[in-house]
Amino acid sequence: MVREMDPNKTSRAAAYRLWMDAPNPMVTFMKTLDVTNLVKLSRRRGLKFNMLLDWCIGKAAAGIEEFYTLPVGRKLMQYDALAVNTIVKNRAGGVSSCDVRFREDLQDFNREYLTYTARAAETCEDRDLSADCMVIGTSAIVATELDGAVGMNSGIFNNPFLIWGRYRKRFFRYVLPLSFQFHHAQMDGAQAGRFLETLQREIDSLK
Repeated sequence: MVREMDPNKTSRAAAYRLWMDAPNPMVTFMKTLDVTNLVKLSRRRGLKFNMLLDWCIGKAAAGIEEFYTLPVGRKLMQYDALAVNTIVKNRAGGVSSCDVRFREDLQDFNREYLTYTARAAETCEDRDLSADCMVIGTSAIVATELDGAVGMNSGIFNNPFLIWGRYRKRFFRYVLPLSFQFHHAQMDGAQAGRFLETLQREIDSLK
């Protein structure tokens, strides 16, 4: 379910007034994560690394209130559910966008991830859940290692967005630099920082 909110009656009232008309309201944080646990789980259980990371992203975001609101045009919308977007190589040689609804149960999320990403790859059609879910965008550039990335301010899509490249080995650990872009009317740096810290904890604690 999605509903329009009166920004003045929310905790984002001041941020909405300050940032909705800003030339560039998007903020980008960069952080290096320790993804050793995900690499080991991926290899041991035959699970896709990006699926595991997408689930951890959804899990970390689910506990932060600000992720359930989003500026859409001039409106501030509130959502009941979250989805994580992934970019899929399709059989035509291009890419398709695939939204996967976040599920608390990893097996359920994995099942839907595999089903819908395979379907997007085969049909070359996007799967869009933005009418029902606040969608967290992701883009994995696995052909190279990235030290950081800055997304664009399109003025159309205000969704939070994460970008990463190929993880790298550092001694006996695996690390992954990533960027997190968010609209300042949706959240402040405090919430964004808490999300990244929570994301690391979710990665470390995943069994």
